[in-house]
Amino acid sequence: MTAHSETAAGTHATDWRAWQDSWDRQQEWYMPDREERFRVMLDMVEACVGRAPRVLDLACGTGSITARLLARFPDATSVGVDLDPALLAIARGTFEGDARVAFVTADLKDPQWTRTLPHDSYDAVLTATALHWLHSAPLGTLYGQLAGLVRDGGVFMNADHMIDQTTPRINAAERALRHARMDSAKTGGAVDWAAWWALAAQDPVLAGPTAERFAIYGEHADGDTPSATWHAEALRGAGFGEARVVWGSPSDAMVLALK
Repeated sequence: MTAHSETAAGTHATDWRAWQDSWDRQQEWYMPDREERFRVMLDMVEACVGRAPRVLDLACGTGSITARLLARFPDATSVGVDLDPALLAIARGTFEGDARVAFVTADLKDPQWTRTLPHDSYDAVLTATALHWLHSAPLGTLYGQLAGLVRDGGVFMNADHMIDQTTPRINAAERALRHARMDSAKTGGAVDWAAWWALAAQDPVLAGPTAERFAIYGEHADGDTPSATWHAEALRGAGFGEARVVWGSPSDAMVLALK
């Protein structure tokens, strides 16, 4: 992937859009239905809080949700929060100069992380395929914090790996088919997580942030991926009035909680 070019001054100009696109392709290797979950997420934003929401893009990564939010709702605003310096570099580069977007560096496991945000309340807090690295106890704590950030009538949505452990044979069959398709796509040239980060480490602009990223996280961390039922119950217990699944695939689900 060519994501930078040499300028006349001899410095590297990074093509942030190329990095955004390559991140999308890498994520789609794992989740072919990724755009479908984003579409339903934004449908429910429109249904619940309208077309000009103030959004918190939680564990925002490169700003995938923010990009789709603003493309669909030009009057929306978004605050992205993450700890990953490499993905935040891509996000900040992509949205540089867009007054509708701001990014904050914060650790969601820090009890004081909400103090870093520019607003006290949000119409919608959105996250996708990001919180599965948290175990149930800290995730429950985070849900309590989010209940304090979402305004009355606002929404929180989490689209992520939510495993129903009561159906092991179904889970195994789905996983086998999914991984067979992933292997086929990789043979055809698809870039996986490890290969994508190897490319980032070779980029003159992203090499430093990528090294910082691995110092923070290591290779990859996964939590205990509780079921969608657990998420809905935890969100109601945290102070949301209603919570249920609004989208699902054989391996993933999206839970919406209404304040």
